[in-house]
Amino acid sequence: MLQGWIQIALTLLIVVVITPFFGRYMARVYQEQRTFLDSVLNPIERILYSLVGVATKEDMTGWQYARAILYSNVVMGLLIFFIIMSQGWLPFNPTKIGAPTWDTALHTTISFITNTNQQHYSGETYLSYASQMWGLGYHMFTSAATGLAVGIAFIRGLTGRPLGNFYVDLIRTITRVLLPICIVGGIALMAAGVPETLAGAVVLPTLEDPNISQAIARGPVAHFEIIKQLGENGGGFFAINSAHPFENPNGFSNLILIVAMISIPTSLIYTYGLFANNTKQAWLVYGMVAVIFIAFVIINAIGEYNGNPAVNALLGNTQPNLEGKEVRFGWAQSALFATVTTGTMTGAVNSMHDSFMPNGGFVTLSNMFLQIIWGGQGTGTAYLFAYLILAVFATGLMVGRTPEFLGRKIEKREVVLASFLILLVHPIAIMIPAGIALAFPDQLAGISNPGFHGFAQVIYEYASAAANNGSGFEGLGDSQPSPIAIATGAKTTATALWWNLSTCFSLLAGRYIPIIGLLLLADSMSRKKQVPFNVGTLRTDTGLFTGVTAGVILILGALTFFPVLAFGPIGEAFYLGHGG
Repeated sequence: MLQGWIQIALTLLIVVVITPFFGRYMARVYQEQRTFLDSVLNPIERILYSLVGVATKEDMTGWQYARAILYSNVVMGLLIFFIIMSQGWLPFNPTKIGAPTWDTALHTTISFITNTNQQHYSGETYLSYASQMWGLGYHMFTSAATGLAVGIAFIRGLTGRPLGNFYVDLIRTITRVLLPICIVGGIALMAAGVPETLAGAVVLPTLEDPNISQAIARGPVAHFEIIKQLGENGGGFFAINSAHPFENPNGFSNLILIVAMISIPTSLIYTYGLFANNTKQAWLVYGMVAVIFIAFVIINAIGEYNGNPAVNALLGNTQPNLEGKEVRFGWAQSALFATVTTGTMTGAVNSMHDSFMPNGGFVTLSNMFLQIIWGGQGTGTAYLFAYLILAVFATGLMVGRTPEFLGRKIEKREVVLASFLILLVHPIAIMIPAGIALAFPDQLAGISNPGFHGFAQVIYEYASAAANNGSGFEGLGDSQPSPIAIATGAKTTATALWWNLSTCFSLLAGRYIPIIGLLLLADSMSRKKQVPFNVGTLRTDTGLFTGVTAGVILILGALTFFPVLAFGPIGEAFYLGHGG
């Protein structure tokens, strides 16, 4: 037990140590200050700026920034859909994989351009190397860079600066943040044993019978794996994602993957502090999120360490829950990975979330409901400070003063936008399609488990899509052909078609409506005149205000989603505790 807790503590310590260095570097990048990569990248970026027509680097308004994102994403979406549907005759297809069904291709396209990477297919048997590299790999960079650009634009607006230029932010994010780390990280993963090859599958005789052969899939995995984690994408090259020994072979690679997926969202809070010239507030906000995150890690880890009470009763002693887990990671690293991947909206998995105890279901769902522990790439930080705006408004009402944040008044427009983003869009994107699926469990949902767990499976799928996370509880008939349908002899397309199309609604609503709202909110803040500080100004860099913000976050999250948690993992916990 002690060894597992030490592993968790050391991993989190590494993240805290990295934060100020990485956060300072990103602040220099986005403030266009000098960095050690300038001599190499400046000439390349000038060429790229000229090609996309932003040589003058004009600042954009909120609507202009949003339109640039939408236009570019439509073009990129058409490109990825064409590549996937054409993979049968494109090169780099050694296993001769044909085109998938149109609805699976559409879902995959929308999933990857929204930085969700929800997968209703098995990567090694459904997609060619060309689709994995040119289609998905390319969009792992651009979708992650889009989210980070939105986060930076929001920080600029919040601190009274112009929002900047989307195309400049997109290019600088890829060239100066994502690509350099991916080169180093990809080499480190290859050293750890992750393959990087264009050769086809290896065919070998099995140990049980030398006359029977087995095809072992491989491919250009290392470079795919590192951007999957660093960009909070999460889509696996193989079906079982980071539980596969070719994606995540050992403890060293597991450490790289965890640090990669949490490093940007944690450091971006420090970047905000430098933009606002208030690192004290940044560390207070960082500490607030860290406390909630560590509490979630502890809740999840305790559930996995104590194991299943029904199994323990049969064994006569307490054993960790190792169902659905890789022995090389065990209960501790599995619980930590699950909490990090749903907290950062990465969605990669090194164990099966469907096999976690109710504690794990509670934590992973809560992470995706709140979206700020630590939140999605860039957008999670923006969500976090939208909560701060609501906390400022609520506190101002309590003390009878006009709410201000960073010297700028919070008025009706800002409160409406923040409330709309946090209290309306996300629940709608989850509850409406989930309600329809649960109303027709046999025809549409394809649920493999009855009761509380089956309910959680459905909610998890839509929460994952709406939060742009991409992980799954699994156990649903969401692939073509559906494994559940094959087992039962039912039609193979009915439930898969439903999941592909209905989650597309959640993917799009959960990505683009909040992005537009965040940019409009940032634009509104950037245009406000700064109010001089006086004795009546509410300070937001105090422990008291930070505690109020934590209360606002937890109360709003509890009020919105607690009934869902009660019918899902909480109900399941009571059921198992009473011998169910």
